[in-house]
Amino acid sequence: RSELFAEIIRACKAADLQIAGADRLRVGAELAVKDLAALLRFLALPEDDLSLAAALRSPLFGWSEQALFTLAHHRGKSYLWEALRNSDHTETLAILDDLRGKSDFLRPYDLIERVLTRHDGRRKLLARLGPEAEDGIDALLSQALAYESTGVPSLTGFLTWMETDDLEVKRQMESQGDRIRVMTVHGAKGLEAPIVILPDTAKRDVRVNQELLPAGDHLIWKTPVNTSPPAVTALREDVIAKQARERLRLLYVAMTRAEKWLIVGAAGDVGEGDASWYNIIADGMAQRGDYDAHCGDLDIRRVSELDWNAPPKIAAKTVTPPQVTVPVFGPANIPERPKTLSPSDLGGPKVLPGDPSDQDTEAAMARGTLIHKLLEHLPMAAAQDRRDLGLQLVQSEDQTLVDEVIALLENPALAGIWTNDAMTEVDITAELAGIGRIHGAIDRLIVTDEKVTAIDYKSNRLVPETAAETPLGLQRQLAAYQRALMAVFPQHQVEAAILWTHTGDLMVLHSELLDQALNSVSAP
Repeated sequence: RSELFAEIIRACKAADLQIAGADRLRVGAELAVKDLAALLRFLALPEDDLSLAAALRSPLFGWSEQALFTLAHHRGKSYLWEALRNSDHTETLAILDDLRGKSDFLRPYDLIERVLTRHDGRRKLLARLGPEAEDGIDALLSQALAYESTGVPSLTGFLTWMETDDLEVKRQMESQGDRIRVMTVHGAKGLEAPIVILPDTAKRDVRVNQELLPAGDHLIWKTPVNTSPPAVTALREDVIAKQARERLRLLYVAMTRAEKWLIVGAAGDVGEGDASWYNIIADGMAQRGDYDAHCGDLDIRRVSELDWNAPPKIAAKTVTPPQVTVPVFGPANIPERPKTLSPSDLGGPKVLPGDPSDQDTEAAMARGTLIHKLLEHLPMAAAQDRRDLGLQLVQSEDQTLVDEVIALLENPALAGIWTNDAMTEVDITAELAGIGRIHGAIDRLIVTDEKVTAIDYKSNRLVPETAAETPLGLQRQLAAYQRALMAVFPQHQVEAAILWTHTGDLMVLHSELLDQALNSVSAP
């Protein structure tokens, strides 16, 4: 039959006819659904070697037959997925690991969409299977949405639901024109065409391939024909009769697809009686008064109504498309996105010369991060619980750092900044003249009716004796905070201060010093 279809396609191409579509059971929509379903079955059960192999050979991954054989042949008794994890197929592993990590959390629709979009599955399927694969993809997504509306969705439930529900891919006939569609009778349901050719209507034996035969509410094993008891023989004949009725129903579907011409042919043995569609149609034509006719060098039988012979073919007029001059617009001006700066990146040193933290930057930053975490959480805890909570936060049995922070909280001179009304880790964003957009986080912010105080924690080991000796980089950071807060609280007095955690000193930086530091920053 495949050779017969190939001859039809070659004849159509010789007649300058465009081939549209393909056998629905082999390519296009159905194969797209099967490839995606194989991948979903593997994600639901990684030990399913067959589904994994089918997914790897599909356009979704594009493995060759040799690559799959090499992986499977040398895996021994292990599962195919285990062998794949121990291989060097990094790109495939990255996709499967991502999907397996999401399969327990994403709904079936979102998981399929992740395969199609994030991992380029839609493009790969269309590139290999053609545009008809789009119908299968859309049908599968529609099924996923329909399933999710029935209850709590899960991947296993969706696969079971798909197996018990027939997935029907409906396709609309495109504009007719000079085209021919090659498809099965099943694929032609609901479609019509001016001319329909049934090229393969020869004898086809009806076989009982199923191993279980229905017997009322039970199933029994099929036995060989020559040794079957009468009861089993009767059940087998019922199955054959059911298949014969189904074939007659399909014949009706095939014959009613034609709008004007129905051409029937057969290659090989057509059998006797109702053994083939060819004989059944021939008997019907005889009842309608068929007559001999000639088509080229072929003798045919014909049944026609009204005027069978069409008028002479008129060549279509060639229409020259208008010439369109595409305007040249030149390169587009892409606006440059403004860069957002951190107040700590405005330049300048952050420590005094000789500070030990300047020698080991990573250790100093890690220590500062822990201090910030402790000062964020410990002020809200009861005094007797602070040490235990602090040790849990730093995840260490060394109490030195925790004791230093607790000493800050118990320092009477700092009691005013540990109020419950204070806010911690306050994000702030602002446009500063001459600098641009800045975004940072203020360690502690205290807002009263008249004054706003921004406090930044610094864990430097060398602490300046006066505000003027504060490193320039820290001055600029505090100046940015102050300038931003002045825009938010225009009616308040805004001041910025540094809490030196090593000495427990709270140092307020006056506005003149901060303005001078910020004005020395050059715009990016």
